[in-house]
Amino acid sequence: MDTPLENTGATEIDTAASAVNAPEPADVEVKSPNFSPLVDEGKIASHPSIKRFYDVQVTVSAELGRVTIPIGNLVELGEGSVIELNRSVTSPIDLMAQGVRVATGEVVVVDDCFAIRIKSIEDETPPE
Repeated sequence: MDTPLENTGATEIDTAASAVNAPEPADVEVKSPNFSPLVDEGKIASHPSIKRFYDVQVTVSAELGRVTIPIGNLVELGEGSVIELNRSVTSPIDLMAQGVRVATGEVVVVDDCFAIRIKSIEDETPPE
C-alpha cells in the first residue's frame, strides 16, 4: 500500500516546509485582545484581592551555603565526609521561599530546635 508521500514523490521535509509556508485562510478574522488596565505596581501589596493568596502554602527553607561539585565526587560521599560550603561562619543565613531569597538572618535555638532570627528583609523589587 502506497502512502501519500510515495504517491507524490514528496519527502517529509518538503511536506513540512510547505505546511509552514502555507498562506493563512482568507476567512480568518484576527482581533487584538482587550485587557483590563494594569494595576500600579506600588499598590499591589495593598490591593484587596491579594488577600485571597494569604493562605497559600509555600516552602520556606534556610540556606546555610552552597557548593558545586562534580557528580563523581558526589557519589563518593559517605558517612563522615565533609563538604566545605561557600560561606563563612559569621555570614548570615538566607531564608528562601520557593527558591527565592526573601530575608537573611542568624541561626538560633528555640526549645531545642534550630530557628532563624530575621535580620533583614530583601528588597521588594524582583530581579530583572
